[in-house]
Amino acid sequence: QVQLVESGGGLVQAGDSLRLSCAASGLIFSNFHMGWFRQAPGKERELIAFISRIISNTYYADSVKGRFTISRDNAKNTLYLQMNSLKPEDTAVYYCAGTTSRNSPRLGPYDYWGRGTQVTVSS
Repeated sequence: QVQLVESGGGLVQAGDSLRLSCAASGLIFSNFHMGWFRQAPGKERELIAFISRIISNTYYADSVKGRFTISRDNAKNTLYLQMNSLKPEDTAVYYCAGTTSRNSPRLGPYDYWGRGTQVTVSS
């Protein structure tokens, strides 16, 4: 069965860094475009970073561009999100998700989701 499992979240101070990981199993990882989403309390889920399946083209939301870096290691079936210069407004549950969509895959639909990892950034 397909599973995506996020890890690496935690409690940090503003300005600190974290690296999130998403371990995939039960699927051919290289067939999936992958994205990182986050959802803060009381807010809508938002896509913050995207990476294509083979070429590894990337996309970043303006809110994280220049601070976050998405990457993947297809040999390890793992997706990463390096988060630098963290701000309190980055506090959210972070989810990884995968899509096989061939038409504007960044827009989804995303077929598989992890259960999320909490990132909390204090002032």
